[in-house]
Formats: sequence, structure tokens, C-alpha cells
Amino acid sequence: MVTRRQGFRARAGKAAGAHSSGGPGSWRVPSPPRLHVGCGRVHFEGWLNLDVQDLPGVDLVVDVSGGLHFRDVEAVYAEHFLEHLEIDQAVAFLRDVHRCLRPGGLVRLSTPNLDWVWETHYSTASEPAARKLEGLRLNRAFHGWRHRFLWNRELLGDALSACGFRDLVWCRYGESAREVFRGLERHDTYQDRPDLPHVLIVEAEKGPADPDALAALLDLLEREFLAFKND
Repeated sequence: MVTRRQGFRARAGKAAGAHSSGGPGSWRVPSPPRLHVGCGRVHFEGWLNLDVQDLPGVDLVVDVSGGLHFRDVEAVYAEHFLEHLEIDQAVAFLRDVHRCLRPGGLVRLSTPNLDWVWETHYSTASEPAARKLEGLRLNRAFHGWRHRFLWNRELLGDALSACGFRDLVWCRYGESAREVFRGLERHDTYQDRPDLPHVLIVEAEKGPADPDALAALLDLLEREFLAFKND
């Protein structure tokens, strides 16, 4: 189901220029220059703000798991969204972001850092009473807040590259060399170390598709993870 807010057509039309929506099952919404996916209550002016929930600030209420029905998009931003997708759905999402971007288009993602969660939530050196709480808190990080999969830098970098992105840049919270992405993060922050941020924030540019790398990634995910979910 697709829901548009009153006045949305004017905002989208102004932002979209001459672009048109495309693809089977199109949402019949002109393609905007910038997409903010999983926006929650955070509304960015000049962006089309998408979320599955009908919340204040959402321009278009849609489930993007069926694809992004846009093309020629300049930039896509998603903060604390990827971890809410199963890993195969996340890869499908990245592939669709790649498809809908114009040549040289950009993506910026922010998602919890698995390495930070592991180091800060659990220690085998803790006393038994503390380990009980740590065990609960570690599993909360994996399964709470509707989380489905937590990423480390290596997995996320390989997934982006396999989906056709290049020139990956790992960024700090709110920082970017690109004005379009500067100062966008809004999610709660936690204590970082310089070498261990609590979130992974990465920017990448649309490059050529790499079918061999994608096939290798999908084979790895199936062999090491997905096959065991249905066992």
C-alpha cells in the first residue's frame, strides 16, 4: 500500500524536475533527486522522505522491500535502516539502490557496528552476575528494536562492492566531504573510541555492476548463513 500526505504532490513535483517513475508496480510518484529511506520522524527538506510507518514528516508511506520505484536519483540516505532487513533483503535493497541511482550517484548508510556491540556488551572475564546481564544485552542488540542482522565493516564493504558501488569512504557521525550528506545523522549516539565507532557510516558511488562479485557474495551468504535459517 502507498500513502501520500496531503500536499505531497507539490513537494515531490518541485523536487523531481523532469524525472519520471519507472518499473512494474511503480508508485506513480515522480523520481526525486534525493531519497531518505526509513526516515521515521526525521524530515529532510529537499529529500523525498520514505517510511513504512505513517509518521509525522513522512512524505510517502511505502514498504521498500519490494523495490525502489525510481530512477536517475542523485543520492540515497538511510540511517539505522539496514539492520532491520534480513541479510538477503539487505543485499536486494543495495542492488536496487544501485539500480535507481543515476551514473555517479551516491549512497550513504549508517548502521550499528557489530564490532562495537561485541566489545561493549559482553566479556567472558566478567563475574557471573554481570555475564547474565551482558548475555541479555548482547542478544537485545541483535534482536531488539526489530533488528534482523548486524554488520561489521568487512561484510558491509564487500556487500556494497559486490552490488556495484565503488570509492567507499568510511565517515564519522555527521561528517562528510560531500555537502549533500553533511550533518544528516540524527540517531542517538553512544560512546565511541577513535578506532571503534558505535555505528558504521559509509558513502559510496555508483559504479559498474560486477556480476561475478555479486554471485560470489550470494553464494557465501547462502553457504554460511541462509542455509542454516531454514534447517
